[in-house]
Amino acid sequence: MHAFRVAVESGDLDAVAGLLADDVVFTSPVAFKPYRGKAITAAIVRGVSRVFEDFTYVREIASPDGRDHVLVFTATVAGKQLQGADFLHVDEDGRIDEFTVMVRPLSAAQALAEAMGAQFEQIALEAG
Repeated sequence: MHAFRVAVESGDLDAVAGLLADDVVFTSPVAFKPYRGKAITAAIVRGVSRVFEDFTYVREIASPDGRDHVLVFTATVAGKQLQGADFLHVDEDGRIDEFTVMVRPLSAAQALAEAMGAQFEQIALEAG
């Protein structure tokens, strides 16, 4: 979803939140249970923006019907370079209702888990 990519790349996290469905389901690369809802998902995206350095989308892929998208990215977290992908599904209103993130390699995923763990108190406050 190009609007999501533009919002993330420009740091417009309010625009990112505006693209999320109220009942969005966010699946983290480092947590077993998905997070449900716009407020927590937007707060997680803000937390990720604080821990990722040198974040860049390198590829954008869309399904023929425009409902499924993959945005491939690179970033650094705690000195570890990672590759990842945002898998987005949009509902009939064009809002993101499923948001799954995957990252590699394992050492970077572990660094991400640690960095996001340190953010989670702030994320919980932001989510209300």
